[in-house]
Amino acid sequence: MADIALTDASTPSARDRRAATTRRAGRGDARFHGLTWLAAMLVLLIFCGVIASLLIGAMLAIREFGFTFLVTEIWSPTKDHFGALAAIYGTLITSLMAMLLAVPVGIGIAIFLTQLCPRALRRPIGIAIELLAGIPSIIYGIWGLFEFAPWFQLHVQQPIVDATVDIPVLRDVLGGPAYGIGTLTATVILSIMILPFISAVTRDVFETVPAMLKEATYGLGCTTWEVMWRVVLPYARAGVVGGALLALGRALGETMAVTFVIGNAHKISPSLFAPGTTISATIANEFTEATTDLYKASLIELGLILLVITFLVLAAAKFLLLQIEKKSGK
Repeated sequence: MADIALTDASTPSARDRRAATTRRAGRGDARFHGLTWLAAMLVLLIFCGVIASLLIGAMLAIREFGFTFLVTEIWSPTKDHFGALAAIYGTLITSLMAMLLAVPVGIGIAIFLTQLCPRALRRPIGIAIELLAGIPSIIYGIWGLFEFAPWFQLHVQQPIVDATVDIPVLRDVLGGPAYGIGTLTATVILSIMILPFISAVTRDVFETVPAMLKEATYGLGCTTWEVMWRVVLPYARAGVVGGALLALGRALGETMAVTFVIGNAHKISPSLFAPGTTISATIANEFTEATTDLYKASLIELGLILLVITFLVLAAAKFLLLQIEKKSGK
């Protein structure tokens, strides 16, 4: 029987079938490779197309103002004189402060859900946190303007202003009229919006840490804090940074919620309670009012600057992550 099977397998028809199967598999792999390559190139083409369209649309403002557009605070549509410094400052300060507030809280939530939370409560709390990410930004803006801002003005801003009125440095940073809306209010709203992204991604990454590593660390007599600090966080560092970068991208480009609560004032103030503006809020507020070509080109240049800022911030964070991994021996 073995001789018969060997003879059948070595016949020309059997060899032809195997060759045909191999050719079909090769053609399928080639088609799959081509489709994935086209998908990757499509992303690059879209990105390059966005940059090219923004450059073309902003060319009039670039020629008119040059580099001074980046360092000028004045924004006067009536005089056709525009500067992006106030909007750039507001975008960076609100996003970075929101990250400072949201990242520790988000990591703490992830630690609680994966290590300390009772099993019966893990899923309900996790779903509740993820639902926050699905709330439209305009809802956050309406809630921030009509509910949070009045409460923040009465219970936070005014007491802080009264307490710091005689302290030289703090009265500049945390002083001035308590409007309720302002840079710090927008920062708090932003931190609430990006919190679900950080906590959800970090939780999922923490759950990928092998249980054997944690059990071995516990076996050495380590506490839960030591296990998280020495084992879980180093193992999941790339995922934690990825979640933070996702949240940072959301914060840099957030529009409607910030527009409602930041005050929309083209002015740089040392006080965090003072009204300000961001690039996205400026574009959303004024694009329909751009009646001149220079006005419209200036708004498009703001969009180009926001794209460049986002790219540079994310590229710098990625480079920092690569350096950390290189030093850790990965």
